[in-house]
Amino acid sequence: MKLYLLEDETRILEHLLHILSKISYIQVIGSAAEVAKASKEIPELKPDLILADIRLKDGDSFRLFDELGAEDFQVIFLTAYDQYAIQALNMGSFGYLLKPIDEKALTTMLDKCFHHRKQEAFDRQQLAVARDQYLAQGIGASKRIALKSLEYIEIVAMEDIIYCKSDRGYTTFYLNNKREILVSKGLKEYESLLTAFGFLRCHQSYMVNFQYVIRYYREGYLQMQTKEQIPVSSRKKEEVLRYLENIA
Repeated sequence: MKLYLLEDETRILEHLLHILSKISYIQVIGSAAEVAKASKEIPELKPDLILADIRLKDGDSFRLFDELGAEDFQVIFLTAYDQYAIQALNMGSFGYLLKPIDEKALTTMLDKCFHHRKQEAFDRQQLAVARDQYLAQGIGASKRIALKSLEYIEIVAMEDIIYCKSDRGYTTFYLNNKREILVSKGLKEYESLLTAFGFLRCHQSYMVNFQYVIRYYREGYLQMQTKEQIPVSSRKKEEVLRYLENIA
């Protein structure tokens, strides 16, 4: 698997090259610290995978991927930023690694990319979601999320999600057009991201978009505009009440 590196810190670049030299199926074909250099080399070298630091010397790698146009490669983002940014990238269905880079984590992710390289090609729609979410970093954030089902990846507006329900490692998103999207991730994977958009975890199995909540019943459930009744667990009751007080 041909790999290209985007990294502007010499120490981190050397650390990555040391790890990669020990992986038999990886061939490092080039590296760059600048968008300008990478934009010329990547179309010529045609890598299968790019390890991409987000901030480079002359811009960010999101801009680079915009400039490249349609290319057939996978991307693993490298970032030193906070957990919200990490989860935002994950919602865009890209690989990500938090700096300082852990050798075992990198090796595991590379192995996954190697064995799924035909199924996990670069997706520009996913990139747009990842870029929007990352740049927002939770402040006036982009109101879209990429939901990956077995058949497709759908871009959904946050405001169109009424609530989410998890069951045995899967999550169903219930939308305001009466559609449902089932994804193969647990609710915990989405919790931090959705919280930034006015969602609240009211139960181990439920997270609600509070713009659709019209009433809280003290026996333990929320009435939604769409007539669904969502349970509130005893453990989450105080948190729900605090949220309601803050709205008032």
